[in-house]
Amino acid sequence: MSKIDTRRSDLNAKTEDQLGEELGNLKREAFNLRFQAATNQLEKPSRVREVRRDIARIKTLQSARSRDAAAK
Repeated sequence: MSKIDTRRSDLNAKTEDQLGEELGNLKREAFNLRFQAATNQLEKPSRVREVRRDIARIKTLQSARSRDAAAK
């Protein structure tokens, strides 16, 4: 099982509240990473990409869940 599959299964197991909290944390981290990049203090540039993709995964999961709930 790859790292992405593990991350996806972890997100699927979370509730909407937990996903919202995780999304907020990731957005704060993304802001801090952008700030570090602007001041040339970024230690791990690849983390920016990871955070952006995690945010996209959460948003995709939330929209899929809301679509499923609306369909029922």
